[in-house]
Amino acid sequence: MGSSPAPFLDIGKKAKDLLTKDYNFDQKFTLSVVGSTGLGLTATGLKKDEIFLGDVNTVYKNEKVTVDVKVDTYSNVSTKVTVSDILPSTKAAVSFKIPDNKSGKLDVQYIHPHAAIDSSIGLNPSPVLELSAAIGSKDLSLGGEVGFDTASSSFIKYNAGISLNKPDYSAALLLTEKGQALKASYIHQVDSFNTVAAELTHRFTNNENNFTIGSSHVVDPLTVVKSRFSDNGKYALLYQREWRPKSLITFAAEYDSKAINTAPKLGLALALKP
Repeated sequence: MGSSPAPFLDIGKKAKDLLTKDYNFDQKFTLSVVGSTGLGLTATGLKKDEIFLGDVNTVYKNEKVTVDVKVDTYSNVSTKVTVSDILPSTKAAVSFKIPDNKSGKLDVQYIHPHAAIDSSIGLNPSPVLELSAAIGSKDLSLGGEVGFDTASSSFIKYNAGISLNKPDYSAALLLTEKGQALKASYIHQVDSFNTVAAELTHRFTNNENNFTIGSSHVVDPLTVVKSRFSDNGKYALLYQREWRPKSLITFAAEYDSKAINTAPKLGLALALKP
């Protein structure tokens, strides 16, 4: 994207990823195989409590077209076809699920040197319309999003935000939940090995504040350790190691200090790429 602003949905994403990404408290296994012809296959299995869920995802890519097909445990089929550069700096995607005949959706993204615009429309008689836009540059961007349900003739969402990005830090301020909550986030790369992040949410309806703080530490080129703490008394730790090229093993644990009679949550994730 060069100097273009990131899409609106990416405002605050860096801090959110540090605080939430890869924190898995179940047992998960992922196997990914990528062929030389642009065809990739990913099989995922997830054991959540006593329930086992799985899916198989096939992706085919060439210069301008990506076809993504996923089949899950319940025989639901999700398909997405993405075409790049149908117009200059424009990307379009059509997605649908089988057997849900009302799930069809068309997404269009346009990236301008000073703007990023995303639009979505449901492919059914009473579609949901969504539009988001961000203007500015990769360093400073201002944006918003709206969603309108034609079936009920009502707005289902309207949010706004601003983001400041520098090489070693990023800050974001978002007005969310239809103007009922204000969310501030900040991430700072202290040095090549340590990064810290924080997120604070204030809800105007009940004057309530919630926060989460976290950190990421690079132990060595193959090992990362993360931690986080939330105002609800939950502590979480994550250990991730690249035990072979592009293959990761991740251990995660969470302890709830307000539920001392409950055992900590433990998770294990294995991602294998031959």
